[in-house]
Amino acid sequence: MKVNRRTFFTLAGMAGAVAALPHSAEAISLPDPAAPAKLRLSCQEGVAPGKTVAEKLDFLEGLGFEGFEPGGGGLAGRVEELQKALQGRKIKISAICAGFQGVPISEKEAERKKAIDTSKEILTAAGALGSTGMILVPAFNGQTTLGNKEARELLVTKILPELGDHAAQAGTRLLLEPLNRGECFFLRQLADAASICRDVNNPGIAQMGDFWHMTIEETNDMGAFISAGKYLHHVHIASRKTRNMPGEDEGDNYTVGFRGLKAIGYQDFVSFECGCKGKDRKQILTDAVKLIKENWAAA
Repeated sequence: MKVNRRTFFTLAGMAGAVAALPHSAEAISLPDPAAPAKLRLSCQEGVAPGKTVAEKLDFLEGLGFEGFEPGGGGLAGRVEELQKALQGRKIKISAICAGFQGVPISEKEAERKKAIDTSKEILTAAGALGSTGMILVPAFNGQTTLGNKEARELLVTKILPELGDHAAQAGTRLLLEPLNRGECFFLRQLADAASICRDVNNPGIAQMGDFWHMTIEETNDMGAFISAGKYLHHVHIASRKTRNMPGEDEGDNYTVGFRGLKAIGYQDFVSFECGCKGKDRKQILTDAVKLIKENWAAA
């Protein structure tokens, strides 16, 4: 990895932290990506300006977007529609945003089965669309009575192996999403998701990161993305304080996180999942793209 002066001091601080760890952890090393990272912008369907899918895709392509992120609800019935809409375009389907029913780590078997069955349906459609993966949240606050230990064991030994096999066969992935404490008690940091991916050890199981949730839960964006490493296959981006368009909150900056993505040679999408304060969504999105590209260049 090519290191400039700014990055050197950031990495030096991380190396100092590693040196302070017990002897058993001294083998930790910083990643050396095989290929340089790429900034591939994506946008959720509901965020993109336009009344129709065609209008949304036209505008996004004009701004240089490479990805389009639809929701998973009813996706099986939209495969042909989306395939036709993407014909002849450079833009592709990035991730699929959830859409499953039930609760993967519910104490109720019926809720778990519902989550597995509906997720499989979405994963099949995601594979047909060439998607990088379907996003899954194990549970929101109030959806399960299981504690962390029981929930993790259930995920690692039962839920994720089955879904991972299905995802791999479909040619896609299941993407675990860490949320913030206001939305969930289980799975709040990227390192936690990475450890689950490692323990499941299934090509169909990976994870994503979300700058909004990371603002609340992570101590350092760069360190968080490095901890995710090879398991990271999607990133959501929004303003840091109000979850609107990047740049709509004072001080919005993603440079430290982008350094982490560059450190791991990230190749997948950075996708807009956000609201919009202003009325001129097209101009605000255009300005947001400019900010993100500037931050990427500075990283």
